[in-house]
Amino acid sequence: MITAIIIVITVLVSIRAFKDHALTEKLIFHPPSVKQGEWHRLFSYGVLHADYAHLIFNMFTLYFFGMDIERVCRTTLGETLGSLCFILLYLSSLLVSILPTYVKHRENALYFGLGASGAVSAIIFAYMLINPMNFMGILFIPIYLPAFLFGIIFLLISLALDRKQTGGINHSAHITGGIYGLVYIAVTFFVLADVNLVRSFIGKIRIDSLSDLIHFGL
Repeated sequence: MITAIIIVITVLVSIRAFKDHALTEKLIFHPPSVKQGEWHRLFSYGVLHADYAHLIFNMFTLYFFGMDIERVCRTTLGETLGSLCFILLYLSSLLVSILPTYVKHRENALYFGLGASGAVSAIIFAYMLINPMNFMGILFIPIYLPAFLFGIIFLLISLALDRKQTGGINHSAHITGGIYGLVYIAVTFFVLADVNLVRSFIGKIRIDSLSDLIHFGL
């Protein structure tokens, strides 16, 4: 499975980079270096992570949601086209999610970034669009919400935290990656398979919400 391959590569490179600082320096996102022509950093930063907790959280999330999105892509578009669609989703999400950060910090020699969070956010939001009423939560926190509601809250919180610029987390990448994931999967499925995910999204929310109201006698 493509998701498994991505996870294995990311885990192996991240673990090696924990001890190999020279490797980290070559792959990490550094805006001035990108500006000087090291374009690979717009992608390679995604196989690096700050520590084991960062790595495990991202890869666990990618495994859980990535496997499902990969399966849906193959089922809807066919094995070859579906696999290509999923690969492009992940790789292009790494690029698109970091672009606002690059524009903002392209002259900042002290700025460095790493982690697959932007691409993982794209996968999660693609999942939300396809399965809006599936319940979602945060790892180790026993609170679950319908996916579409979780996504709205996630975006609002990320926007607020991005304005404060605290914690050393690139919330901009999460926001950009999530929105891009929605747009990418909606446009791709509509163009290549004539599947209107937006209409399906709205329909599922209405039907499931009405069913819940009837079930609970409200």
